[in-house]
Amino acid sequence: MKREPSITRPLITALTTFMVVFWLIAIGLSIRVMQHEFDEIFDSAQQETTERLLALILDDMDQHDVANPRGIAMLNTAANREYLTYQVRDGTGKVVLRSNDAPSEPFSAPLATGFHDTEVARIYTEKTTDGALFLQVADRFKNRREAVRESAVTLLIPLIALVPASIFAIWFIVGRALRPLDALRQDIGTKDGGNLAEVEATGLPKELKPIARSVNLLLGRLRSALESEREFTANSAHELRTPIAGALAQTQRLAEELPDGPTRTRARQVETSLVNLGRLAEKLLQLARAEAGIGGSATATDLRPVLDMVVTDYERDSRSEGRLHYTAAAETTLIRNADMDAFGIIIRNLIENALVHGDPESPVSVSLEPGGILRVVNGGPVVTEIDLATLKKRFRRGKTSASGSGLGLAIADRIVSQMGGTLELRSPASGETSGFEARITLPT
Repeated sequence: MKREPSITRPLITALTTFMVVFWLIAIGLSIRVMQHEFDEIFDSAQQETTERLLALILDDMDQHDVANPRGIAMLNTAANREYLTYQVRDGTGKVVLRSNDAPSEPFSAPLATGFHDTEVARIYTEKTTDGALFLQVADRFKNRREAVRESAVTLLIPLIALVPASIFAIWFIVGRALRPLDALRQDIGTKDGGNLAEVEATGLPKELKPIARSVNLLLGRLRSALESEREFTANSAHELRTPIAGALAQTQRLAEELPDGPTRTRARQVETSLVNLGRLAEKLLQLARAEAGIGGSATATDLRPVLDMVVTDYERDSRSEGRLHYTAAAETTLIRNADMDAFGIIIRNLIENALVHGDPESPVSVSLEPGGILRVVNGGPVVTEIDLATLKKRFRRGKTSASGSGLGLAIADRIVSQMGGTLELRSPASGETSGFEARITLPT
């Protein structure tokens, strides 16, 4: 599953990357400065060492004969590792005296006072007053690089702890800073047709208060529009039912008073048309109410009594002919955030659809299962998957000769979706080889 974009993750990544890059740049500049300073320190130490060493060597050579091996051996004694190596050369360039680690071949540096760089070392040359002897002291570059490298590693070690520490610190700080925004996001995310309460603006920072105010203004206008639409729908339902019912009653009376013949047949046809018109008007009004978003509710309600009442009404209706079978455990409840009237519309449409379009010789089963799953099952031939996919659309009917408007399942599906649930259509019914099943699952 693809992750949704987040504000926190890019912030943590960007800030941590910035800190690491900034730290690395600072380390690079520090290394450059250290390298320059180390070169100055090493050069100064090398020059001072050369000047003092020349005086000591001249003094020792005055006390001992250079040709005396014992004197040479004493001058050549040195530590296991020499950071500085030296050679004493005469005016012709011949090596007269050297340290243990110094090569026997003369350094590749001219016999002139000052510094000279070779491929492996930096050499400082100093001569005696009479210019007869030259002392050359070499400082290997690898010693200087080692000092710079160890200093750089010392600076890089804190970076290992800095990266996870900065990620945690930035995550904590950003999380605290974005907590009001996350609370506002969650509050706005709960708003739908059944929950249009104002967003809580208390405690929000000043940057978010204009957003909360705008959302509340929009929700207020939406509440007003929905209430007006629902009021219009309710009034229209009453106004439409009355004249249709009056016309139907007059037509039925007229049909009873007329003698058998074509005129009475036409009166019966008008009666049938008025009955169909009344049903269509009822479905259209239900559809209008469904489109107005009547399904959801901000408060939880037990829908079980509504289910029992609707089923009881159909059981008492002579048109059901005793086909309705209702099963539900006595202690089962159906507490959901849903409008009771809207839930009644769903149940009536599903039961009516099963009675009208199902096999008239087969019973219609209505059951409330544990977990709040509601099933309405009727007999009949198997409905193909293609037809099942179109039954939830408006004015779409399956292969049936029964009367209907093709709106019942569309209305039920619309209201169920507003409640956050799902209406699943199956054919054949679960555990059967034929029949049709409408299964409703509402979230807790």
